[in-house]
Amino acid sequence: MPAADWTKIEALPAIPLKNLFADDPDRVKRLSADVAGIHFDWSKTHLTAEAVSAFEALAKAQGLAGKREALFAGEEINVTEGRAAEHTAERGEGRAESVARARALHARMRALIDAIEGEALGPIRHILHVGIGGSALGPHLLVDALGRESGRYDVAIVSNVDGVALEEAFAKFDPAATLLVIASKTFTTTETMLNAQSVLQWMTEHGVEDIYGRVVALTADPDKALEWGVDETRILPFSESVGGRYSLWSSIGFPAALALGWDCFEELLEGAAEMDRHFRLTALHENAPALAAFADLYYTQVRHAETRATFAYDERLRLLPSYLQQLEMESNGKGVTIDGKPLDRPSAAITWGGVGTDAQHAVFQLLHQGTHLVPVEFVAVIEAGDTLAEDHHRQLLLNAFAQRAALMAGKQVEDPARSYSGDRPSSTILIDDLDGRSLGALIAFYEHRVFVNAVLLGINPFDQFGVELGKEMAKAAIAGNQHFDASTDDLIKRAFG
Repeated sequence: MPAADWTKIEALPAIPLKNLFADDPDRVKRLSADVAGIHFDWSKTHLTAEAVSAFEALAKAQGLAGKREALFAGEEINVTEGRAAEHTAERGEGRAESVARARALHARMRALIDAIEGEALGPIRHILHVGIGGSALGPHLLVDALGRESGRYDVAIVSNVDGVALEEAFAKFDPAATLLVIASKTFTTTETMLNAQSVLQWMTEHGVEDIYGRVVALTADPDKALEWGVDETRILPFSESVGGRYSLWSSIGFPAALALGWDCFEELLEGAAEMDRHFRLTALHENAPALAAFADLYYTQVRHAETRATFAYDERLRLLPSYLQQLEMESNGKGVTIDGKPLDRPSAAITWGGVGTDAQHAVFQLLHQGTHLVPVEFVAVIEAGDTLAEDHHRQLLLNAFAQRAALMAGKQVEDPARSYSGDRPSSTILIDDLDGRSLGALIAFYEHRVFVNAVLLGINPFDQFGVELGKEMAKAAIAGNQHFDASTDDLIKRAFG
């Protein structure tokens, strides 16, 4: 594939945001979109009609339309690993055979949930889910965002191999009423399997009989789970073509479906499918994931911004920045193109963020007055998640809106230490009400945004070879037959003698 021509994009003029608003009374309307109860606003980015047109031309040259169809058709779009990327099939949008398989596996999952609710495994009150990466971040986000008032089960999602994390769960849970859920695509993930063994040991030490009868396995390799000791009836497979960080729609979402109820899980899938259809059928200049990706690429490629910040102005979405870190940086943090050639331009921005209003008193100083250009994304919810006085939620939302206005407007005074340069970009995602449908649509929006970024950069967002080298060296060190550099060897000696 010939190198993409970024000439027109790189030559885009840097027009101040105030001027863009002054020159275009319809700017807010043209740079907004509404999908599945979510309002997206990119009017305070430096996107213009000229910029959008230039990105549309680049998308055509890079074959975005065809690759989008290939994604939904279940073709081998993950070229480096020789497989499809079929997370959309999990929510009913994809190759017919894959959609049918996903539905069958969902039915299997629901049957197990029905059995657990009927106490077929005993009086379960606690769910202890062990996994790491996509096997933990997605379920954790779902349960934390939507499960605060469900009261169905106590849920702990443990990813860190640090024993402190497991002991916190042990202190809260009754081992006789705990279900162990092991989430691992290969069922060989070192940290996850060690954590699982420690949970079984904890159960044994507290007199739980038939500990393996309290284990559910979520994996793309059911034979490995069966070999490990999990009964076939409690193994919930998912497709090999569903990547880890795209897997919460599959059986990896089991703890969320159990904790939140099946109706909520179905709403999640339906909301994601609604965003799938929007992404697939809507023209790029009105397409939410595409416009978001155009803004991302404008700042990384034209303005040389190295980071992008997301701030959730809703406590229920406090885990969203962590979820996006994996989704965006593991997907698009690449140094080579799909042809194996060096990438000659910046890849994904470094994703970070936090929760408003806490972040205002921590990092917004740099955003307003620092020397770094940081595009900021505000995520807020119109319907409050609490029952306190209206002032709480009103102040929360008005802080989000005012911060965004201040980033653009700035303020010039005689004292330079008290001056704000302004012209700092931001976007807003405003959700009507945080429920299964809207959260599903929001996560699918981010997935497709990552995909558009990847296609325009000419990279593969579905592999993650960069995480392997350090893990391989750690395994060798654990086996005791690895020598490193002098500094690392010294640290090992100091730690272990």
